[in-house]
Amino acid sequence: MWILAEVASRFPVVETELTAAAVVACLLGGLGVFLLGMKQISEGLQGVAGPRMRTLVAAATTNRLAGVATGTIVTAIIQSSSVTTVMVVGMVTSGIMTLLQAINVIIGANIGTTATAWLVAAFPKVGITAIMFLIGVAAIVYLFATREHWKFVGLIFLGLGLIFFGLEFMSGALAPISNSEGMRTAMSLFSATAADGTFSAWGMVKCIFVGAVATAIVQSSSATTGIAIILVQMGSIDFNTAASLVLGMNIGTTVTAWLAALGAPTDARRAALAHSLFNIIGVLIMAPLFPFFLPMAVRAFGIDTMGAGELLFAVAGVHTAFNLINTCIFLPFTKPFAWLITRIIPDAKVRELPRLTLLNPLKLAPVVAVEQARKEVEQMSHRCEKQIDAFRLVLQGKSTEAIENDIFHSEETLDVLQHEVSTFLGAIMSTNLPSDVAYRARMLLRVADEYESVSDEVAALLKQFIRMRRNAMKLSDRGREDLLGLHDLCRTFAATVSEAFRQGKTHAPDLLAHMRSDAAGISACVKQCRKTQMTRLADHDPTIDPLCVVIVLDVINLYRRLKEDCLNIGEAMLDEGR
Repeated sequence: MWILAEVASRFPVVETELTAAAVVACLLGGLGVFLLGMKQISEGLQGVAGPRMRTLVAAATTNRLAGVATGTIVTAIIQSSSVTTVMVVGMVTSGIMTLLQAINVIIGANIGTTATAWLVAAFPKVGITAIMFLIGVAAIVYLFATREHWKFVGLIFLGLGLIFFGLEFMSGALAPISNSEGMRTAMSLFSATAADGTFSAWGMVKCIFVGAVATAIVQSSSATTGIAIILVQMGSIDFNTAASLVLGMNIGTTVTAWLAALGAPTDARRAALAHSLFNIIGVLIMAPLFPFFLPMAVRAFGIDTMGAGELLFAVAGVHTAFNLINTCIFLPFTKPFAWLITRIIPDAKVRELPRLTLLNPLKLAPVVAVEQARKEVEQMSHRCEKQIDAFRLVLQGKSTEAIENDIFHSEETLDVLQHEVSTFLGAIMSTNLPSDVAYRARMLLRVADEYESVSDEVAALLKQFIRMRRNAMKLSDRGREDLLGLHDLCRTFAATVSEAFRQGKTHAPDLLAHMRSDAAGISACVKQCRKTQMTRLADHDPTIDPLCVVIVLDVINLYRRLKEDCLNIGEAMLDEGR
């Protein structure tokens, strides 16, 4: 408001045009500050609740009520149902969550997103002095606190101050024109109250459309709800109009999930469709009841005589009531709803693999994003074990073209996966992360790199045997037995460290208690095999091809490197547990 006054005083000749420009500038600026504040609160709350976020995600897989509670709590923390739904799409994409579990979390997310409306309703007019004080103190705590916990607490209150600052900006932009003829004309175009004071069904439809479009553009129902509450506070729109706008906002907020699901696997698109259908069907059920429900609410609660502050709580109450009623309607029918979604979007004809490149790590909670990367590295571990098992068939003399092609294909796939994991985690680590999440991300980078190296060693082993075959060389029975024994030791070792990785840092120390002694045993076997081959060369047996012995020595060295790669994975797990 003070900005508009300054502009008008300096340029009185062209006051109307400049005021209009300043209104738009302050609205956009205030909206931007509001969204930035929400982002800061989200990062701060995630930092404080980081260790518990993984527990919340795991709880979503137990039962439908736990899934709804998870969606509600996570969305209340993140302050955006759109972001929660994007996270759910990502978790379905990476296989962390099933479609049915995702639907439960999405239902809860719609309840959690109403927290912002209550926050804005509770503090509609904080005052610029209090806002500046809050931002100043929070910034000092964030910048100068030595403990990470207090830094994130400072970030929370900094975001809260920015939210209030953004609301103050938008309120200041709209105040000078709130009672103007143009503003009244514009608001009357989509008012849900007719000229005679009765509820207008056609006006409600227009409000739903406006709320949906505005929220789809901003991609935040919290922001559009804040704007609606500002308009109610200034008297520009009435309760009926605000309540109808809320219905449209619930539809518009689903656009973000579809943007996240573009090009994603089938289950991810199903999750996005579930979010859309849940809100659209809810609006279709509730909208016909509004012409009867809202006038009854106005008469029963005296909404038409409420003060501005009380009216804001009424609008927030409608937002929450809509989502609670919608939840009660849908919750008993989640399984049939999931069945309907799978019929609308059937399974793909070709098996789809999750890819981190389809996800935007900056739109996900860091803990959840790191968990998605962990799931992808877990897939790498399974592929490596299958690759090692396939090479044993080659070692036994049971090789086929299909087996060899599968080994080489797995090596290429693991190269791609390692690159995706590195890129994904690199983007996450560029943000403000809690120390435990950052350490886990670094561990995953290291483990992904080692699994890619394991696949390289197996592919290199196969190349050595192809080389022997092309030179018409064969292993002796004794040589084959020695290599099979070494192979089985390495395979068991790889299985142990992979199981430790999949179990996590809680169980890794127990599973890897004998890791170094097992590695020493493999090293002893490598030395014995190498000694045997060198003895064969020293004997000058004319039946022995020196080139074959050299190749076998290269094979033995590759097994040594494979053991070292697995040992590095185990050490990375033990380092994380400390």
